[in-house]
Amino acid sequence: MRFNHVLTTAGRVLAAFVLGISAVSAQITPNTIVFGIAPGPYGDLIKTAIQPSLEKKGYKIVIKEFSDYVQPNLALSNNSIDANLFQHRLYLEKFSADKGLKLSPVINVPTAGLGIYSHKIKSLDQLKKGDIVTLANDPTNLARALRFLSKEGLLTFKKDIDPIQASEKDIENNPLGLIFKPLEAAQLPRTLDSATLSVVNGNFAIAAGLKLSEALKLETLDESIKNLVAVKTADLSKPFVQDIKQVIESPEFLAVVEDPKYPFKEFQKPDWLAAKVAKTAKK
Repeated sequence: MRFNHVLTTAGRVLAAFVLGISAVSAQITPNTIVFGIAPGPYGDLIKTAIQPSLEKKGYKIVIKEFSDYVQPNLALSNNSIDANLFQHRLYLEKFSADKGLKLSPVINVPTAGLGIYSHKIKSLDQLKKGDIVTLANDPTNLARALRFLSKEGLLTFKKDIDPIQASEKDIENNPLGLIFKPLEAAQLPRTLDSATLSVVNGNFAIAAGLKLSEALKLETLDESIKNLVAVKTADLSKPFVQDIKQVIESPEFLAVVEDPKYPFKEFQKPDWLAAKVAKTAKK
């Protein structure tokens, strides 16, 4: 009995040890960086503009795709991945605060903004009373979509509300009586056969085969909603993070972003990169 108990205890210790190893980040494998992404163009951005230069530095790059905007940050926090590229700063900050995660931005990258898409109308002037508009249901992107629609004159907010945290409850005027239906962001392109309009995040639009040029309107992005590479806060000073940043700031990265054979040329550049392009143009 005592011998069996010892074996059982040893087995538990071994199981805990194995589970502990499996939970450790890919950085336990020397020079391996696992990037988490959501569906869309950012996996291709890593493959074409980031991975080749990191491989020259001796890294092996693994890209893990998640189906939503929730799992990439949870995976980063629990050490299943080393970095992710799918979100903007406002989303990162709110998600981290809500979940108690210690995650930090590294650097902004070129970003495809929200687009207002429709298979039923050719312009916003053709909207009718009671038309259905679908938009993302996570709080950050819901508020973002409503702000976008507000700028297009389709709604106004109540006074003294924070537009960064706006929801349907904060709408004061909705002249056309539009019906807003928040859904999972990944599902929005599928609603275009039923809804009149959908406000679709750029990555999911591209993943669904929609072109940015097909949007009735495209969002103008400020820095807080341009996508970024994020890592665990504790990893910010580690060499692999500094190497990621260095690669993104390199001429090789810019060459890919500016190459017309890739969709990234249509993306809105972060301020640091736009300044570099402008400086190069003056020479």
